[in-house]
Amino acid sequence: MQKQSAMYLILLGGTCMSFIGLCMRLVEAADGFQILFYRSISLSLMVGLICCLRRRTGPVDFVKSLDRTDMVMGAALAIAFTTYVFAMLYTSVASTLFILTSSPFMAAILGWVWIGEKPHPMTWMVMVAASIGVAVMIREGVALDRNFGNIMALVSALSFSVMLVLARRSGKTDVLGGTFAGGVFAVMIGLVLSLIFGTGLSVGGFDMGISLFMGAFSIGIGIAFVTWGASYVPAAEVSILVLIESVLGPLWPWIVLGETLSKHEVIGGMIVLGSVVVFALVSRRDSRNAQAASVL
Repeated sequence: MQKQSAMYLILLGGTCMSFIGLCMRLVEAADGFQILFYRSISLSLMVGLICCLRRRTGPVDFVKSLDRTDMVMGAALAIAFTTYVFAMLYTSVASTLFILTSSPFMAAILGWVWIGEKPHPMTWMVMVAASIGVAVMIREGVALDRNFGNIMALVSALSFSVMLVLARRSGKTDVLGGTFAGGVFAVMIGLVLSLIFGTGLSVGGFDMGISLFMGAFSIGIGIAFVTWGASYVPAAEVSILVLIESVLGPLWPWIVLGETLSKHEVIGGMIVLGSVVVFALVSRRDSRNAQAASVL
């Protein structure tokens, strides 16, 4: 695949994922555990199907191929999926997506502590800036009693960054196995918590349809497209391209449902997005310089 085609594929995947917030807002009565359960079923099935097609293997052989790293990555992703649902329910779509955008910086710090990958000096500067942006949004969340939702978004970002470091340590370029495992674990979490703490699994047809669509289309196909294209595009450029999710995500609820962005969300979000762009551009420049030096 040519790089340009891969970039379009990543943009398409990010666009698919940008509809998650709108889908969450369209749910009428289902609670967070029910949404997690039904969404994760279709997510697991879609990712499993895509994995079988890409790897040209059967479902049984695919499941057998999952290793310990896939399981651990899946556990981290299951936590990210779970907390993501409740972040969307208890704070705004914009705050959730902008806070989640900080995960590359968390991954950089975790990678340094965990596997000895020393962050670029610029990482510290942009991380401070991103932290300021997150703090601006959280401060408003405190005033609007959105503490729980913002905390869930931070936990989701941290869990996702753990998955990124695990993938980096393992050398895997295809994380769909871990994504499948994460979906299966999330199904179990949704099932158990719905029966113990929730209202059971009985939901209306519309809510079930939205949840299934969200898992299969917005997350399943979205992640598949991003991971497929990411194999042909430098990581720093992928970081920029997937920002389309955070840019478009708050727009759909605004266009369809009139959910507006507050001043603090705009300011904080722009600071975080700008930090990620700077981080990615510096990483891209250094990668090119290193490649040029190796040629010489």
